[in-house]
Amino acid sequence: MRGSWLCLALWLYAACLSGCSTGAYLWQATAGHLKVLADAQDIDELIDRPETPEALRTQLRHITQIRAFSVSTLALPDNASYTRYTQLDRPFVVWNVVASPVDSLDLKTWCFPVTGCISYKGFYQETDAVKLAVSLRREGLDVAVLGVPAYSTLGFTPDPVLSSFVNYPVGELARLVFHELAHQVVYIADDTTFNESFATAVEELGLEEWLAQPGRETLRVQYGEFDGRRRAFRALLSGAQTDLKQIYANDGKLTQNAVLAAKSMHMSQLGADYLALRAEWGGWPGYDRFMSEDLNNAKLAVSGLYNQHVPGFKGLFEWCDRDFPRFYSAVESLGQRSKEERDQVLNTLVHARQKREVSACSKAGFKSIVEDGAPILKNQE
Repeated sequence: MRGSWLCLALWLYAACLSGCSTGAYLWQATAGHLKVLADAQDIDELIDRPETPEALRTQLRHITQIRAFSVSTLALPDNASYTRYTQLDRPFVVWNVVASPVDSLDLKTWCFPVTGCISYKGFYQETDAVKLAVSLRREGLDVAVLGVPAYSTLGFTPDPVLSSFVNYPVGELARLVFHELAHQVVYIADDTTFNESFATAVEELGLEEWLAQPGRETLRVQYGEFDGRRRAFRALLSGAQTDLKQIYANDGKLTQNAVLAAKSMHMSQLGADYLALRAEWGGWPGYDRFMSEDLNNAKLAVSGLYNQHVPGFKGLFEWCDRDFPRFYSAVESLGQRSKEERDQVLNTLVHARQKREVSACSKAGFKSIVEDGAPILKNQE
């Protein structure tokens, strides 16, 4: 912990050197996180205490089993993360603010020491997030404020289990833990889409392995129904993103008023399509809040951050013979290339995976994709 606190102290010092506003922002981030750490209690001790509510005890036992699986099967970091529990006094641990132009899906970024440039700004107090959102809206931007149940400190500190997500269904608990631990394996500064897509790929691949374990047959069926709804909803948002990108890339053929009118029409259509999808689910309201609050460019764009490169990363996993350590090594090496090269390789892997070619590739071929890039894949087709 002393080393972790030193990292945070150096981070804050660097922020203060870069300007008062950045320093003030990171002060609330540092103070907020240290409070979360200070309130954490050992999970094993909580499980053994007679006064611990049985429902919480059950969930903490699930977390302990998921954590052990993440190390033994997924080769995720074996450290103190998710071995302690913090009871928060609020529904979310932080609130993220995202923003974009009214005629673009390009997210505004904020740049900080250590993390580089990221596509959101997080606050431990909802009122602070709302204050920034109001300011950004005055600038004419599309803005959304999103409650966040969990985050990763990239291994700088041992991330605890939080009351904001501890009561999730066990499958969702596993997904979340796998996702956040993946951020400790690979993190590339200035590329939120790469980082979040990688972590999402790990969570989905990890959950596939976890559900395949003996004794989870019923859970696998139940989770499959839930995940089917999530995939349908993601496809709905992805289609809306594609339509809006075409509108915004109009090359001056449309006036600004025409672009915004077309945007409004497509947003309304998205709402109608969601209601139809919801009806197919028998009225299940799981995404009502997402669709009813701040449905705009910013919210659609941030949803794309988590999924854009997932098929490419899954293709790379196949290329690595479904070996997690080799996969992580490949992702880390890929991360050292330029953003353009990373995107090219991941997009080519999607194509190769669709043609079912990657599963038969040799270790030499795996090495070539990282060292020589996408053209090698094309040569092997």
